[in-house]
Amino acid sequence: MERPIVLFGGTGQIGRELRLQLAAWWPVLAPPRDQVNLTRPEEVTTYLRLARPALIVNAAAFTDVDGAENDATTAMTVNGHFPLMLAEEAFDRNIGLVHFSTDLVFDGWRGQTPSPYRETDAPNPLNVYGRSMLRGESAIRYTDPPHLIFRTSRVYGLRGSNFLMDLVALAGSHDDINVVSDQIGSPTWSRAIAIAVSSILKDLDAPRSPDGIRERSGIYHLAVTGEVSWFGFAELILDQAVASRYVELTPDRRPTLRAIQSDSYPFRAPRPIYTALSSRSAQKAFGVGLPAWQEQLETCLRSQPA
Repeated sequence: MERPIVLFGGTGQIGRELRLQLAAWWPVLAPPRDQVNLTRPEEVTTYLRLARPALIVNAAAFTDVDGAENDATTAMTVNGHFPLMLAEEAFDRNIGLVHFSTDLVFDGWRGQTPSPYRETDAPNPLNVYGRSMLRGESAIRYTDPPHLIFRTSRVYGLRGSNFLMDLVALAGSHDDINVVSDQIGSPTWSRAIAIAVSSILKDLDAPRSPDGIRERSGIYHLAVTGEVSWFGFAELILDQAVASRYVELTPDRRPTLRAIQSDSYPFRAPRPIYTALSSRSAQKAFGVGLPAWQEQLETCLRSQPA
């Protein structure tokens, strides 16, 4: 029997989709947090010792950006120290580690004519969440097991709490919705990320051998093509969501969207103004690419939730 892929964060935005994609071609174990407490090293190491994974995938994170400002200890533990534990385990076992990070490791200062961030651009996070995620990246790179770190951007889907679902919920009960218009990024569907990463790992034969990952170890951006503000994204969601069989939004519930500036919204954590990502390196290294954000949103709204 094949040793399994162990996936942490299997109920999250990316993890739920990734678990289904990986399980189509390899055994997957995805322990829930009530089974393995990510803040307790002894539980993590015990679980991995018993599971004997062929590959570790970490889609778990403390993702509450504002909440991290009030609970920096937990954010740093889950986003910074937990990846270090996994990196040490992967190094000791000589297996691959796949980890997900964020566009919020960047500060957004790109000048008057910004271009999407590349992997060679220097991180400079503005908030606790971004710093905790950067710490996790750095811990993995320093420990240096065979590893792939995928930075994603503004992940959304048809389950859980994310910008798309939160906007639809507000649209059902509000006539006016304020949406930030001066933050630009690359909103990316969780399923598209999962399909791309699963394809990469399958092509590399990652569970059987760490060599494929070792040869390409590093950080890769994985996001849609193009960029849009939260306001522009919200406009297209409301335009298209009424035709979706999987979103509860009727044509008569079209609220007025009001564009506001970031300094008018009560964010607890500072946000970068520009965090669009270039995924050219991933496309060159692995032959995967994600479509334009408009096309991807349409595909998401036509697809059945996982």
